[in-house]
Amino acid sequence: MGDLNNQKPSEDVPNAVEPENENNIIPELTPKISPVKAGILGLAGGFFFYQIFGGLLTVLIFGLDLEKADANALRLITMAGQVLFILLPALIFSKVIYEDVTRVLRFRSAPWIEIALFTIGIIALTPILQNYVYIQNYYFEQLAKQNGFIHMIKASLDSLDKLVENSYGSLLKVNSPMDGAIVIAVVAITPAICEEVMFRGFIQKSFELKYKPFLGALITAIFFGIYHFNPYAFFPLVLLGFYLGYAAYKSDSILVPVVLHFINNLFAVVLFLIFGEAELKQTQSITSAELTPTLVSLSYQILLFVIVLLGIQYYYRKKKRETAALSK
Repeated sequence: MGDLNNQKPSEDVPNAVEPENENNIIPELTPKISPVKAGILGLAGGFFFYQIFGGLLTVLIFGLDLEKADANALRLITMAGQVLFILLPALIFSKVIYEDVTRVLRFRSAPWIEIALFTIGIIALTPILQNYVYIQNYYFEQLAKQNGFIHMIKASLDSLDKLVENSYGSLLKVNSPMDGAIVIAVVAITPAICEEVMFRGFIQKSFELKYKPFLGALITAIFFGIYHFNPYAFFPLVLLGFYLGYAAYKSDSILVPVVLHFINNLFAVVLFLIFGEAELKQTQSITSAELTPTLVSLSYQILLFVIVLLGIQYYYRKKKRETAALSK
């Protein structure tokens, strides 16, 4: 993705210097610990506080059978968990380690044209990720039929996917317009803000201070995929996370990945409301007859996405030239 890979890393010392972004030059940041340690702290904190501690708290309150829990109470706990165990630690870590919360978390607005360009990208990326899952599951099923060990792994992953499906199913069931509004707030708005501030804000920025932006975004994206505990969607989540990281770096605004994350989650909610629980099943596959058409469709979708990325790159190169011309 272009000049994501062209920046030089800073030294792994407390007085790390912020890499230069083509949009502007951000003054030096002086973390109190190594930026890498800060990034790992964010990963460990987000994982432990929300997924472990938050998960245990949910089980203690509602038990293991979440389908029998009060839906709105479960939604409230989920929203509170995101705010308390993801957003709040990101803000605290940023303040304690970097002091300059605004710069670390990329708290700045973004031109509408940049939001629009990256939105076109997320729209183009979504069918790629879905078709990838279909093709991945097709080949995985074929291997499972031929190999007992892989069949055993698939059975374990199916059980984990079922658990994830039940958890989300309880959150997404809607019986009234008010339920729908609450679901959008819990599943689309809150995660978009909380997860992006932690992942594309604190964690990715920390890794960018030590590594090249490409690697910083990739490391963050990999842990973003792990964080969601969705085995069949791991690679799509990594790709999605990397695109969000690319958007955060290029725009230097947390607003852009927040909007993209919101659109992605809102799309999932709408599909669930239209098609039901089948949309939650990451084990969906295709038949042998559907494989070739799906591969052909995927190739065209990838081509379209690459064209969109080239358009984004052209926009930022033009913007850089215009900024340079004005500064002369």
